[in-house]
This record gives sequence, structure tokens and C-alpha cells, in this order.
Amino acid sequence: MSELVTGEAVALELRPAKLPSRALAVLIDLIVAMLVYIAVVIGLVAATSSLDDAAQAAMSVAAFLLVLVGGPIAVETLSHGRSLGKLAFGLRVVRDDGGPVRFRHALVRGGVGMIEILMTFGVVACIASLVSERGRRLGDVFAGTLVVRERIPVGRAGVVPPPAPGLAGRFAELDLSGVPDGLWLAVRQYLTRMHQLQPQVSWSMAARLAADVAARTGAAVPPDLQAQPAVFLAAVVHERQSRQARQQPPYEAGVDHAVTSVSPPAVAPVSEKNVKPPEQPQTRSTGFAPPA
Repeated sequence: MSELVTGEAVALELRPAKLPSRALAVLIDLIVAMLVYIAVVIGLVAATSSLDDAAQAAMSVAAFLLVLVGGPIAVETLSHGRSLGKLAFGLRVVRDDGGPVRFRHALVRGGVGMIEILMTFGVVACIASLVSERGRRLGDVFAGTLVVRERIPVGRAGVVPPPAPGLAGRFAELDLSGVPDGLWLAVRQYLTRMHQLQPQVSWSMAARLAADVAARTGAAVPPDLQAQPAVFLAAVVHERQSRQARQQPPYEAGVDHAVTSVSPPAVAPVSEKNVKPPEQPQTRSTGFAPPA
């Protein structure tokens, strides 16, 4: 995975395309472009049979530039980075910040691609992709783009495991307001993927995340859970989700807090607060806002 940071400081995890899939996508695009070029040349030969050789040569060069260079640029611009070959293999060209490409990006990629793909038979592009950490050719480097995979094989469902029996509600008094959204995201990603890691790596990662969560909450990990940091993380995430579920309606940016504090009694599902008064100070004191 490659982490790209957008202009709004949002981290995106994208999977760069490998050289074999990119080469096959380019091959499909070249085959289609060559077929179109041959059809255009046959039409030009039939239409310019009365012209001299110099005019016919000029028309052939113009057709070559128009079809094999201008065609991919137009297709990439109109499709936002998805040519026919890239659609077949689930690839797409994006900017370095994860946004869609524009005409200037496609123009630079097409201009450089004419040299590193057409004139050198793809040798320069292959070498540049093998040397680059994210598999970028020279056209991507100069244009500031990246080819990523849009279709990723589906693995295990990204569901956070439930807490162990007896731990539900144990951390009801824990202050979770100091835990940043980035740390919550890291904990959730670990809990959904911990079975894909080696046991030693999984335990060390869980221990680091548990230490970070404990430092943010101001409460140490319980002694009986220090040997099982993943169980501690699952229980804390469950407590956070329970608090989020009790907040009805959810917090919205730009809405006055006085309105949100008065509106819950009018909503039927939140009437449980009147039955369980000890839970109200916990929800209000945390000041927790679910991530956007």
C-alpha cells in the first residue's frame, strides 16, 4: 500500500499497479491505437491518392501524431485516467494527491510516453518502473501522477472483533476524549487485520497501540490484560462504539451544542438516558465526536 496525503491533509491508502498489469494494459491500448491508425491510414491513402508523395508523407505523420499520441491523451483526459487497457485490468491514473488527472497531466504523460514507450519499444518505461518505488515511469514522474489498482481482491471482512466476555462495560469510566481520530483508525485497522499478521508481529503492534491508547486516556492497561493487548484494544473500541451509539443525534459540525443537548430527550431511542442516569455524565464528559 502507498499512503498519499491529499491537499486537505487526508491520508489515502492506495495500491500502486505492478509492472506486469501496466505492461498488459499498455499493450491493449497500443493494439487498439494501431488498429485505429491503420484504418485512418487506409482512408487517407484512398482520399489523398491524387496528391504528391510529400503531401502523403505529411498526412501520414499527422495521422501518426493524432492517433498514437493525441488519442491516448484525449482518452485519458475524458475518462479521468482510465483507458481501455486500464479498465480491463482495473487500473487508473491519479495525481500524487489522489485526485483525478487533468489535461496537463495527460499531455505530459503522453508526450514523454511517445519517447519512452513508442520510440524505445517500452524499454525505458520498464526500467524506470522497476527502479521506482511505486512503479512509476518517467511520464508519471514528470506529470506528478501514479497508476493505482481500483479493483483489490476481497479478503476477510473488515469487522472489529467483539470484546471478550466480561469486558463489556469495564471501561465505562475511561476518558476517551484525548484519543485522536488517527489513533482510532490505526486501532481499527489492526483489529480487522491482526489475523493476517504473524503472531509475534501482531502482539508487538498491539502492545504499541495499547500503550498509545493508555497514554492518551491517562489510565494504564489493566495488569490482567497486559499480556493480551489485542483484547484490551477490542474492549476499548467496543466502549467507544457504545458511546457513539448512545449519542442521538450524532454530533454535526456547525450545530450549536445547546441544541444537541436539548434534542435527545425528544428522540425515542435515546429515552434510555432517563432510565440510566449514571451513563449521562460519562457521555457528556468525554466530549467525543465520531470521525468524519
